[in-house]
Amino acid sequence: MITIKKYAAIDIGSNAMRLLVTNIVEQKDCVTQFNKSALVRVPIRLGQDAFTMGTISNENIERMVEAMQAFKLLMKVHKVEKYQACATSALREATNGNEVIAIVKKRADINIAIIDGKKEAAIIAASDLTRFITTDKAFLYVDVGGGSTEFSLFFEGKIKVSKSFRIGTVRLLNNMVADVVWEEIEEWIKSNTASYDNLTLIGSGGNINKLFKLSEKNQDKPLSYMYLQAQYQKLNSMTYEQRIADLGLNPDRADVIIPATRIYLNAMKWSGARSIYVPKIGLSDGIVKAMYYGKI
Repeated sequence: MITIKKYAAIDIGSNAMRLLVTNIVEQKDCVTQFNKSALVRVPIRLGQDAFTMGTISNENIERMVEAMQAFKLLMKVHKVEKYQACATSALREATNGNEVIAIVKKRADINIAIIDGKKEAAIIAASDLTRFITTDKAFLYVDVGGGSTEFSLFFEGKIKVSKSFRIGTVRLLNNMVADVVWEEIEEWIKSNTASYDNLTLIGSGGNINKLFKLSEKNQDKPLSYMYLQAQYQKLNSMTYEQRIADLGLNPDRADVIIPATRIYLNAMKWSGARSIYVPKIGLSDGIVKAMYYGKI
């Protein structure tokens, strides 16, 4: 007897908004399967407003409402029975964040929960990491977003320490990250990883996924530090237009991919990691699992 449930997650990030529809397949005496049914990404850069002006603009509020109305219809068509919408650093920091949430509720009938960096890290870490995290090794999990980056250290299959920093691709693009923030991250990574040998990184986020896709590697193979460094130099040598035309990057990906790569490279350098695994997971995957297991 197989039971299929349909859950959806809405991830309202600083660079884009995503709707993930998942088929949850339950079968007696079998491991529950979480199969992606649909994924829609809308490039509404809320962080550009929130981090530079401190408030979400009327134009982007309107775009967000329209996207949410579309998400609502898509969930109806997919017959989604349960959903959760989570907003991260852009709405967290916007002075009119609660006002935006009220507008979306009124016009799109979608409830949005604003989550803090610690909660965000915990939800992401709850996603499908178990098959990558072996019990005999240490892993530094790095999720780079538009407004914040979450770091989680795993050892013996469990989280040892986790921290969110206010550094992200949209902030870096707008020169809004002081040197002291980089220094804090370097200190945190070095002090928490110093006692572990052969540490490996696990990366998530749209930018590292794109870099992995460009490598044409099998999903279970990691990227090397040397490869990432070479890609960083290549991307920097290209114009914005060339990244779109030659590499097939979306316009809203072609600029943020460079600061994202810089964060991953520094995390590898400061932790001593020589390789990075890139599972196809993110906040939306974690939201679905957290809903299913009653953790959200």
